[in-house]
Amino acid sequence: MNTERVGVTAEGAPVHRWTLERAGTRLRLLTYGGVVQSVEVPDRDGTVDNVALGFPDVEGYLGSRGPYFGALVGRYANRIAGAAFTLDGTTHRLARNDGPNSLHGGERGFDRRVWDAEPDGDHGVRLSRISPDGEEGFPGRLDVSATYALEADGALRIDYRAVTDAPTPVNLTNHTYWNLGGAGSGSATGHELRIAAGRITPVDGAALPTGELTPVDGTRFDFREPRPVGLGYDHNFVLDAPGRAGEPPAAELYDPVSGRVLTVTTTEPGMQLYTGDHFDGKPYGPGAGIALETQHFPDSPNRPAFPSTVLRPGEVYVSTTTYGFGVR
Repeated sequence: MNTERVGVTAEGAPVHRWTLERAGTRLRLLTYGGVVQSVEVPDRDGTVDNVALGFPDVEGYLGSRGPYFGALVGRYANRIAGAAFTLDGTTHRLARNDGPNSLHGGERGFDRRVWDAEPDGDHGVRLSRISPDGEEGFPGRLDVSATYALEADGALRIDYRAVTDAPTPVNLTNHTYWNLGGAGSGSATGHELRIAAGRITPVDGAALPTGELTPVDGTRFDFREPRPVGLGYDHNFVLDAPGRAGEPPAAELYDPVSGRVLTVTTTEPGMQLYTGDHFDGKPYGPGAGIALETQHFPDSPNRPAFPSTVLRPGEVYVSTTTYGFGVR
């Protein structure tokens, strides 16, 4: 494990990069935005390449208003309709950064903050920060951390934890885009994907959930058996058995060319599949990476029938997602 200073924000805050290596996996992590800058793993022939999309230097992230490459997303991942919600009788207005809606925590969410960092054991880094009451419109002072660690088999495990002094919605995720052929190798839409989900939360024209839970049977959303991914996905899948011991992984992504396999396990009830349709070629084109964002459902603060995302004083928000790497 080592750390180095790699840049500075416009406000003068230093940005550091941590490098972790274990069992054939090398992870580079930035304190800016909790960004997974790169994940290097071998293919079936032993050739090592980076499989996580990102920028080569910190300046790319500091200047980007783009697709959240590798970022730690919060205080609320995904969309909140109308950039507002009512909690315990009080309406809270949020920053609007997706038309009239709030997306991924607002104009300056967790992905655009510098996090404190400290080692966690021999193979982990704990990032932490205080999100003050009213940040981007969210109520309550949130004490939040995300611990990134490489397991004995080289898997990347992310443990999220948060406590608050006032009721507030919390929904954290990591926004890495995966291309198992190597970042910059072209389209990832030929990868084969399996998702253990029999339902999705369908969306309207503004990409907001309608409130339904719709079966995937006979639709292009049925990934219960592996099949190639195409473009046109930005949807939340309702996982069949999140975090249940002995169950298959929530998702498995396979690149037939390189032989690399990515497995995703999570305690979260949902997973957003996003195929990067809107990449503009700077530096990647459409479909260059596939995001598998483990999460609670979009717009849950306005959807009482969805699993609650409300964290209250005295409670602890905990969430774990593990990304495993292999070949076949």
